[in-house]
Amino acid sequence: MDSVNGEKGKKFQLLRLLKRTAFMNYRELSKRDKKYLWHPFTQQQEWVIDNDITIITKGKGTYLYDAKRKKYLDGVSSLWCNVHGHQVPEIDRAIQKQLKKIAHSTMLGSSNEPAILLAEKLVELTPKGLTRVFYSDSGSEANEIAAKMAFQYWQQTKPARSKKNLFLTVREGYHGDTIGSVSLGGVDLFHQIFGPMLFKTLKVKCPHDYSSRNVSNDQWLKDCVKETEAVFRKYGTRLAAVHMEPLIEGAGGMLTHPWGYLKAIRRLCDHYDVLLILDEVATGFGRTGTMFACEQEGVSPDILCLAKNLTGGYLPLAATLATEKVYKAFLGTFESTRTFYHGHTFTGNQLACAAAMANLDLMAKDQFLMNIEKNSQILQEFLEPLIAHPHVADIRLRGMMGGIELIKDKNRQTSYGYGEKIGYRVCAEAKKRGVLIRPLGNVIVVMPPLMITGKDLMRLIEVICLSINCVTKD
Repeated sequence: MDSVNGEKGKKFQLLRLLKRTAFMNYRELSKRDKKYLWHPFTQQQEWVIDNDITIITKGKGTYLYDAKRKKYLDGVSSLWCNVHGHQVPEIDRAIQKQLKKIAHSTMLGSSNEPAILLAEKLVELTPKGLTRVFYSDSGSEANEIAAKMAFQYWQQTKPARSKKNLFLTVREGYHGDTIGSVSLGGVDLFHQIFGPMLFKTLKVKCPHDYSSRNVSNDQWLKDCVKETEAVFRKYGTRLAAVHMEPLIEGAGGMLTHPWGYLKAIRRLCDHYDVLLILDEVATGFGRTGTMFACEQEGVSPDILCLAKNLTGGYLPLAATLATEKVYKAFLGTFESTRTFYHGHTFTGNQLACAAAMANLDLMAKDQFLMNIEKNSQILQEFLEPLIAHPHVADIRLRGMMGGIELIKDKNRQTSYGYGEKIGYRVCAEAKKRGVLIRPLGNVIVVMPPLMITGKDLMRLIEVICLSINCVTKD
């Protein structure tokens, strides 16, 4: 018995030593983080006085582990890009196999096998008519490339139509953070300060408004399309493209569109001879329930932007796909200068393309979309009752993509002030309960890994509801 107790004592001491070592490691890492790093979308003045910043050291399945050995459910898909979880054997093996060959070589003046094979697969997978793939590194770049393609296309059609140089975008749209993609966006909190640096775009109101729920979808659709059509009538001869997110505005607040809006925009583009660019960086690869969101309304764009879920959340890779019609406008002799003068150092990176191929192979399995459908039904069923909560203004879902909007006073329609940090506080409470999520102002984002288990999904829902209750209680 003494020997057993002695073994237990040694294990206990070892565990204490490991925890103490982990905490010492955490303190040192935290100190260095605050000395050297500048985090995205983060008020650094508040970050440096936070004694409990999260430092991730490992991921397994849908869970993350930090430098203090704490375990968290990855409730935000590592910023909307994780598909199958962390340490996916099939993707790990694909990257390791590619590493034994080559990690990267340029696509300027040469090509590579993974990029070629992935392009072929993307053309087969994406909506009909898209035939050419242009690679980059992020969603911002994919969208900026799309805008440049559309602009140059009209300068090089026969006859050239140089006056078609305006873009029509949707308010509250978000297409990334480079100057071109910010110009296309419409989230004032993020973009207003950069106004003097941006190129001019035409904007129509976001077709979502939860306060209009007393209006039918058909009536709301008519109102939104009517406003948009007025812009087409006035500027149609000058419009190069409509640039928008299909079905739902992501970073603008998870704002859903009325059914039929996307199809109506496609009809207007066809009638007025305007290109349609769809940003499916957030909505693509099953996130909204179908492989691509635009499929739900039977729409094919002229240019399609992809990123995030493309590599399963492993490596930076983006793709801008175009129709053959768009592509052919760039063909000519060397001296014609009709070339698309755009490129990136890591365009078509072999490691990233290998990861994407393995990811798409996993998506090709029958249970992929079936599992998303099942999980989206769970989200719908268990989140909908939350609409009765006195501080929940709206619940917006499209597949496995959604948001819960919080409100200070439902009866008076009074919103929480920005300084009240309501979304941030709810997410901080969820973190205490072992779930990592991110807010968009007063909106709690619901974007779990696509292949999350039913058990973990229920835990995510439970923690979100408990955290909202805790933070908003009067």
